[in-house]
Amino acid sequence: MYLSALGGNVDFYIPSRVQEGYGMSEPSLRRLCDNGCRLIVTVDTGITAVAEAEIIHSLGMEVIITDHHECHSTIPTAYAVVNPKQQDCPYPFKELAGVGVVFKLLCAMEILRCPQRTVLENIRCVSDQYMDLAAMGTVADVMPLRDENRLIVSRGLHMMETAPRISLAALLDAINTDAKPGQKRKITSGYVGFTIAPRLNAAGRIRNASIAVDLLVSKEREQADTLARELCKINQERQAEENKIMEEAFARIDSDGDFAQDPVIVLADEKWHHGIIGIVASRITEKYGKPCILISFDNGEAGEGDTGKGSGRSIKGMNLVDALTHCEDLLLKYGGHELAAGLSVSRENLTAFRSRINDYARGCFAQQEPAPVIEAECELIPSDIHMTQATELYKLEPFGVSNPVPLFVMRGMQLSSVSAVGGGKHIKMTLVKDTLIITGMFFRKMPEDLDLYVGDTVDVLFQLDINSYQNVKSLQYIVKDMRLCEK
Repeated sequence: MYLSALGGNVDFYIPSRVQEGYGMSEPSLRRLCDNGCRLIVTVDTGITAVAEAEIIHSLGMEVIITDHHECHSTIPTAYAVVNPKQQDCPYPFKELAGVGVVFKLLCAMEILRCPQRTVLENIRCVSDQYMDLAAMGTVADVMPLRDENRLIVSRGLHMMETAPRISLAALLDAINTDAKPGQKRKITSGYVGFTIAPRLNAAGRIRNASIAVDLLVSKEREQADTLARELCKINQERQAEENKIMEEAFARIDSDGDFAQDPVIVLADEKWHHGIIGIVASRITEKYGKPCILISFDNGEAGEGDTGKGSGRSIKGMNLVDALTHCEDLLLKYGGHELAAGLSVSRENLTAFRSRINDYARGCFAQQEPAPVIEAECELIPSDIHMTQATELYKLEPFGVSNPVPLFVMRGMQLSSVSAVGGGKHIKMTLVKDTLIITGMFFRKMPEDLDLYVGDTVDVLFQLDINSYQNVKSLQYIVKDMRLCEK
């Protein structure tokens, strides 16, 4: 958008996750060159693409790398490398998302382009045009919401709510098909992360990511509406595929005793969709409290040259990039963050890789077994539960990594009713204590998972939430955990 507005001859290229995996590849670079490209600007990728940068130069093109992933010892040769994670980079905030790095690049370009304006005026100009997109990408990439990220997301959410661009307005209408005309939706970081971003990401996971880009750059409402509806449909397909892979993975883990001994769950399959295994890895890590790496092979033939593309998630105590670096001679490619990373591995190295990364993890967790722990801010009593309290908590938004939603405990509540909702994927319950009667929602749990029953007295870990339905507001618990009352 920015380069086009300046008159640049600009196109975009997003690799197919299934055919090409992540990042740059030689075939795609040669295609771009044949199509007349002379400058490549990478976004959220490229910091480990040393060989690919050499190919770019050999083809007579230039490359500017913008990235925020962890750097390896060798940095690619490029016209410019913009990444705050570089060892010699003095930039004070290192946790910008890939889109945040791009936002900074645009600010720098605007400052150089318009020296007659003050620095602040130039930054404000870029902010007023693109802060909503910067916020969306920062939340979607699960970056820490502190320092600059907090400001980017806070301002961007306000833009989305008060003056959404055509593309976002169309997507919000496609999501909220039962909303009344003129009814506005509260846009929070949670809504972006769990509702908006999955629909934008779904296109690249199981179809073509260009659908999402075409929506975001739409200037005609009719076209935006068509693309938004298509993304919602694709997201439903993604959810079905995700549930299928998740059930298969859970069944294999629960039936194989070896996984109980391994600190890292490493699973591979021929049929799993490469674009979806990252989401499922997150679910596995969430359920079992262990790092998880899922690998999808290109085909079902048992040839040693088959390449598996993997996606991993970790927990506090094991830096996933460090763990992969420890195994780098067994990998074809890898990169990412402390808690999320991608990799490529040949079939013949899979067993050795599984063994070595588990040996590494045993060293990380030598002092204690990895165990997920949820901490509450404090204990509440029924008189603390009122609309003013919940409204004041919203002022701490945006919530996310490094600024989590406040969690509370209430002990000795009676479980008055329990039912499955959302096609059996979630639990709705009624909880009672003294004069307090409140609805609780326990997402991604089924009643049989709880081993708790109507009439039980329970301690509840929850976040206090305001539910808005048909313009009627009511308090509810978003339940994070439950147990029989400790007393």
